[in-house]
Amino acid sequence: MSTTDQGWSPQDLDRIGGAEELELATRRDDGSLSTFTIMWVVRAGDDLYVRSARGPAGAWWRRALRHGEGVVRAGGGEREVTFEHLAAGNAAHPAIDAAYHAKYDRYGPRIVGSVVGPSAAQVTLRLLPADRG
Repeated sequence: MSTTDQGWSPQDLDRIGGAEELELATRRDDGSLSTFTIMWVVRAGDDLYVRSARGPAGAWWRRALRHGEGVVRAGGGEREVTFEHLAAGNAAHPAIDAAYHAKYDRYGPRIVGSVVGPSAAQVTLRLLPADRG
């Protein structure tokens, strides 16, 4: 199976990045998984991203930053992942915003507005497969 530099197979990128919604669970302090949270996921290039629609107040977001690991479910599959916080000034943010607009604009500006723009850039995580080499 071929993979990208981050370890995602083309099939995983299509399956996860193409899913309408993603279920994400983060590790708790005791190592167990939290309840799965449903959210939007986008693919920009060969990377997968999620953003906290509630900003830094989201409980899953705080756990993801603290523990850096979790599990995602999408497109009928499940993968262990690590989370990489993307700095607000990262050059990838315009492409991530564009991917959210392209995929989800049909839900309207109020809803999409919670996951695009400068505030959303601050709460962006790149998903990486936990078993990458």
